[in-house]
Amino acid sequence: MKYLFINSVAGFGSTGRLAAEKCRELMREGHECVLAYGRKEARCDGVPTVRIGTDWDCRINVLENRLLDNQGFGTKAATRRFLDWVRQYDPDVIWLHNIHGYYIHIGLLFAYLKTCGKEIRWTLHDCWSFTGHCAYFDYVGCEQWKTGCHHCPQKRAYPASLLLDRSRENYETKRALFTGVPNLTLITPSRWLAELVKQSYLRDYPVEVVYNTVNQEIFRPTPSDFRQRYGLEDKQIVLGVASVWDGRKGLKDFVTLSSRLDETYKIVLVGLTPRQIQELPKPMLGLPRTGSAEQLAEIYTAADVFVNPTYEENYPTVNLEARECGTPVVCYDTGGSRETLGQSDVLVPKGDLEALAEAIRGVKGRKT
Repeated sequence: MKYLFINSVAGFGSTGRLAAEKCRELMREGHECVLAYGRKEARCDGVPTVRIGTDWDCRINVLENRLLDNQGFGTKAATRRFLDWVRQYDPDVIWLHNIHGYYIHIGLLFAYLKTCGKEIRWTLHDCWSFTGHCAYFDYVGCEQWKTGCHHCPQKRAYPASLLLDRSRENYETKRALFTGVPNLTLITPSRWLAELVKQSYLRDYPVEVVYNTVNQEIFRPTPSDFRQRYGLEDKQIVLGVASVWDGRKGLKDFVTLSSRLDETYKIVLVGLTPRQIQELPKPMLGLPRTGSAEQLAEIYTAADVFVNPTYEENYPTVNLEARECGTPVVCYDTGGSRETLGQSDVLVPKGDLEALAEAIRGVKGRKT
């Protein structure tokens, strides 16, 4: 069979790696696959890819979204060209992943999907598909998505709008576009997200829960000189990893945590911007994002405990990556996070810093 995958990125970040790995899996089974992406490609060896639009298209789309709050409704010309290519490629199965991310016009895309006669699968990595603006809403406790979004309390959150609030119009337009697609199956990486879908306007579609996995050939115990390189031989390393660090990912909680742990601990955060690294308290070590999964595996392995104080999450693959590298996980009880943990990991109430610190102290010396 011929498969077409569509995602904002290819081989890059958690969703890009998952899409690329699924392509490789299907290709090993004898299927033909192409991964279409909009923004960035990395580590797609052996996976045929096609780009939707250009860097310039993405920049214009971002600018429009900042002013007009129209995520998913830019890049018309690029989307038309891409759909012309799709008709020529003529896949049997079209497998959507993230269709937000400033690269594709969802109106044109779903007009095609409703009439193409193909099998459609859509893996949801967040809640954007059934809200009028945001990708997650539990940080602010918003439930407008159940009945109809308006006056969005997260207008400045991704995908940020600095001017207009079109959450009401976006909600109604997306509901009209995303419902009534023949042969569509939704896939969620967590039971938590599946339950939310059943409360949304997507409730009439069949939903499959398929847990994400990580490449165990890469994410495995990987010795390195990481401790020696940063002078951490005598420290208990408390590790945090994120693609983007902000309040929702628990950056402020890590800063507070640094004052509650004694000098035997060293908090190491991976994925920070240069400015964030400069602003960290001196007891903490900040590192930029690494594009190398192998290097990330080395860092996971060097750590004594992986801590994930995220306030909004679906099914965090960073927890899986740390566990595969032999590092215990301490995590807030957020979204589908509890579904990623093993018996040796610890779940604490969201925002309970004292419980977080106590859980970290509890794993001290347990890793060999």
